[in-house]
Amino acid sequence: MPILKSSKKALRRDRRRAVINKKIRNNLKEVLKKARKSPNLKNLSSASCFLDRAAKKKIIHKNKADRLKSRLSKLLAKTKKK
Repeated sequence: MPILKSSKKALRRDRRRAVINKKIRNNLKEVLKKARKSPNLKNLSSASCFLDRAAKKKIIHKNKADRLKSRLSKLLAKTKKK
C-alpha cells in the first residue's frame, strides 16, 4: 500500500481510470465484433468512431486504430465485390 499522500491519490485516480478504460475497451470489442460479423457501412462508421475515440484517449495506439479501420474497410470491400 502507498505511504505518501500523493501516492494514495494516484492510486485512487488510477483505479477510477481503470474502470473507465475497461468500459471503453469492452464497448470497443463489442462494436468490432459486430462490424466483423456483418460488415456494412453503418457498422464500419460506428467502429471507426469508437476506434478514434479510444486512440484519442490513449487506450489503444493510434496506429492500431488505423490498422483495424483499414482491415474493416477491406472486409467491407470484399463483401461488396461478392
